[in-house]
Order: sequence, then C-alpha cells, then structure tokens
Amino acid sequence: MELNYPVNSIDKYNADNNHKTLHPLVSVVDFSKADLRNWGDADTIRLQYGLYSILLKDVNCGDLRYGKHTYDYQAGTLVFFAPGQVVEIENTKIPYQPMGFGLVFHPDLLIGTSLAKSISQFKFFHYETHEALHLSDDERQMMVDSFAKIAYELKQPIDKHSKKLIVSTIELFLGYCQRFYDRQFITREHVNKDILERFETLLNNYFESDQAQVYGIPSVSYFANELHLSANYFGDLIKKETGLTAKDYIQNKTIDVAKNRVFESDKTINEIAFEMGFKYPQHFTRLFKQRVGQTPNEFRLLN
Repeated sequence: MELNYPVNSIDKYNADNNHKTLHPLVSVVDFSKADLRNWGDADTIRLQYGLYSILLKDVNCGDLRYGKHTYDYQAGTLVFFAPGQVVEIENTKIPYQPMGFGLVFHPDLLIGTSLAKSISQFKFFHYETHEALHLSDDERQMMVDSFAKIAYELKQPIDKHSKKLIVSTIELFLGYCQRFYDRQFITREHVNKDILERFETLLNNYFESDQAQVYGIPSVSYFANELHLSANYFGDLIKKETGLTAKDYIQNKTIDVAKNRVFESDKTINEIAFEMGFKYPQHFTRLFKQRVGQTPNEFRLLN
C-alpha cells in the first residue's frame, strides 16, 4: 500500500512536527520535538513537495529515495528538496524518533527578492539520491547557527525588515552550501575521476556503436542517467573536473569524431551527419563550422 503525503503548507508541516507557526511562509523545525513517526501499514510513503526543504538529520536515514536510488544520507548530512519533487520513504512499520533540524520555505517567500532570481543557480536542489552534502563538524555547526539566526528572526514581531532579513540569511546559507559542495567535489576527486573515465568510455561507445543513429545527438541527460546521476550534479562534476560544461565536452567529442569521419570516409556529408545522430544535415554543418571554422566540405578539401 502506498501513502501520498503532500508537503505544501508551512502550517501543516509545523503541526506535524509539534511546532508553532510563527510565519506563514517559512519555518525552522527541531525534529526532536516531533512525536514518534508512525506511518501505519503503508509500505511506501510518497512525500510530494510544494515547498523548498533543507534537512539536517542527526540519525542514519537510508530510507529516503528520489528516483532510482537511496540517498547517500548519514548523520551530519544535508539534503535539499524543491517544489515539484516526489521523495519516497520505505516504511519499516517501526515507529521512530526523528532528530536534527529542517528549514522549509514556500516559494512565495521569495517574490520580489534577489533570491527569487538566483535560486535556480543552486542546482543542488535538483541533485539526486547519493549526491547529498556531507558536512564536517565545523560546517555542520555553521549550518546549525544559520538555522538559529532564522529561528531568532521568526520569533520577532513581523515588520518591514522581517522578510529581507530572513531571505538574506537563507541566501547566505545557500551560498555556504554551494561552497561546501565545491569542497566535496574536490575531496571526492578519486570518485569523480572514476565517473569521468566511465563517461569517456560511454561517449566513445556511443559513436562506435549505432546508438547515435538510434537515439540521436548525445545529450547530457542520457549520460547522466547512464551514470546514475542527476543532470545537474553530473554537469557540475564535469565542469569542476574539466573546466567545460558537459554540453561543451560532448560537443567537442562529437566534432572530433566528425572530423575523422569527414577526412577519412568517402561517405557524403549528409550520410555522416545522420550517422552522428543529426536529424537535419544543416544542423551538423552549422555546428561543425562553429567549432572548426570551416564547413565539413571545406575541411575535407583543405586537409
């Protein structure tokens, strides 16, 4: 049996966790104050997020699933959810006491603020499963302090400064999260190198087989899915490791393969374009000229 559980209201979220609603659009939750979690006889609980939610839990929690995988989520780890996401919990049917902290805010809180324009830059809201943010003790304390600052402001009477102070603190908090993710990309260099090598192998196989003719031009989302990563996390990892966007990396490889085929093959440019996955040969010619400075025919004649 599956239980759908919408997470759309700050007031309901607070009530479910034994917290008083101090602001209709944002809350900081201390999960230790919540009652024991008991999902009844449901086998799976589907949390349907309509809020931004950031969770810092102090217990091991390997039962959260987003997409195909279980979150790489241990004590002292942050996970991020955005409106529109659905997260599954496998119900052990054993009541448990949640621990840790959460920051939840409604998208309407951001209307008219600078964060409304920049929230899309924080791509970790759309990372998957095993891409959670692992914190050092000092980083964890900084996150807790940020929650405390927001909680303090929520206890003050609402005035014309309230929204600006709360949102600016959230924006600063997210900026630190971005810094910590950058650090995590570096400290997990050996893992990233393995992913990059697997990506290169997949990319080579894509053109050596008939996959390009079947699936079309290779896409970022295709390789992210093959590597069991979200497109956002995959793109950020490739950028950190190579200095190129994943799209540019793929296009560079596409053109390298194309140059060899144009130079070495007797096939027409149209035939090569279709082999490379291009639906329209003129798109192939346009990309080739952008990257090489010559059309495929010019490249063939001049080399």
